[in-house]
Amino acid sequence: MIEEFHRWDPYALEAEEKSRMLSRELMELTRFHRDRCPEYANFLEMLGYDESKVRTPADIPFFPVRLFKEFDLLSVDRGAVFKTMTSSGTTGQRVSKIFVDKETAMLQQKVMLRILSSFWGKGRLPMLVVDAPSVLKDRKAFAARGAAVMGLQFAAREMVFALNEDMTLNVEKFREFAKKHQGKRFVVFGFTFLVWQHFYQELLRLGERVDFSQAFLMTGGGWKKLESEAVTRAEFKKRLHEVCGFRHFLDHYGMVEQTGAIYAECECGHLHASIYSDIIIRDVQDFSPLPIGKPGIVQVVSVLPRSYPGHALLTEDEGVVLGEDDCPCGRKGKYIQILGRMKSAELRGCSDTYGAEFQ
Repeated sequence: MIEEFHRWDPYALEAEEKSRMLSRELMELTRFHRDRCPEYANFLEMLGYDESKVRTPADIPFFPVRLFKEFDLLSVDRGAVFKTMTSSGTTGQRVSKIFVDKETAMLQQKVMLRILSSFWGKGRLPMLVVDAPSVLKDRKAFAARGAAVMGLQFAAREMVFALNEDMTLNVEKFREFAKKHQGKRFVVFGFTFLVWQHFYQELLRLGERVDFSQAFLMTGGGWKKLESEAVTRAEFKKRLHEVCGFRHFLDHYGMVEQTGAIYAECECGHLHASIYSDIIIRDVQDFSPLPIGKPGIVQVVSVLPRSYPGHALLTEDEGVVLGEDDCPCGRKGKYIQILGRMKSAELRGCSDTYGAEFQ
């Protein structure tokens, strides 16, 4: 039924209609994965899942995201796997393995483009990536950073990598890109810690000043590392504005286990759920759904995972729903704040992992 979703703007549906559409699609996906993934079928049987009792997306059994580190979970034949994506993890940690077929990959790309178009407009834009080209080295097996960059390639009119392989700023390429595009609309993308350490700090050291006032700075992850250095989100934006003139910031929350269904930051600084996904906050004691304003464990649902049972996942993050259908930006749906990792969770964010390893 995914075509029904494509008929709507990604942020057009109010709570009741969105819940109806999501519930129906998630039930269908639960049946699909139960019939094709034995491990997931065993999981549902163990829980005593009864489809007739599903009324809302919160009634779909949530699958602990950690299980993707323990098992190879597929709902397609291995021969149909187009690429394998892995989550971030420090040395010695197990990583999640996500098996993606071409149908799922195309759906992820289409939805990502629809979501981003709501923020930077339709059409492909030039993109400066704050990373090294080797992040795309193995096109069949991607870590989270590479998967994110790969997922954005289709949205870029041209893609230029700002860093050398040793993670130093390629000053010549940066200046060439800036000369060509400054004062115009384009995208700078990078994981937060990389943008701070290898882009902002190097530009500051060089005394470079550019006019990126019409550009969008798209970031994700790594706030824990920056906040440990006393760099708040407000300070991060202030500093990048001072050096580059950025006025449009597009942070986002997402994970390799649900690629494509990102929660993007609006003009009011809120992370939004699109019609393709939703956030449910659960109580840490009994996992019951919590109301707006109460922090707890983040559960994410998405209609995109087709080749693996990733449509309803309990994360290891803590968050809170700030509101629904009433953000001043005009977008419908829930808007959220991610508070960080749960205390017992492994260090896992793309930038946080990088920061722990590359010093």
